[in-house]
Amino acid sequence: MDNMGIVVESLDDVIAFFGEIGLKLEGRGTIEGEWAGRVTGLGDQQVEIAMMVTPDGHSRLELSRFISPPVVADHRSAPVNALGYLRVMFTVADIDEMVARLTGHGAQLVGEVVQYQDTYRLCYMRGPEGLLVGLAEELGKK
Repeated sequence: MDNMGIVVESLDDVIAFFGEIGLKLEGRGTIEGEWAGRVTGLGDQQVEIAMMVTPDGHSRLELSRFISPPVVADHRSAPVNALGYLRVMFTVADIDEMVARLTGHGAQLVGEVVQYQDTYRLCYMRGPEGLLVGLAEELGKK
């Protein structure tokens, strides 16, 4: 997988949120013109993007803020069992510490932190703009 894309309203807020999780900003710029619209099927478009890379350098998250055409749908408040792409999950070293850090930046815990067998501790959080992220702490890896 090269990257996963998320459409947002505020790149600055979302970059800060994913930075708190440990992703690094790799680059930021504007993509525009008819050539880009041929890829997306949107025609002439103007999109500000930020590419963030995971700490291991293997995965990227592309954050996009559409200037034109305008956003046409909003799925941010959809529950976890809605159809389509809804969340991205990150491995963290200490889930309790990460929940506290993200909560300090305005994120909200969805449900609770739960343990799956002797393997993982897991939870979902709603970050800026209602974005849903999962956190997974692999037990026995500390």
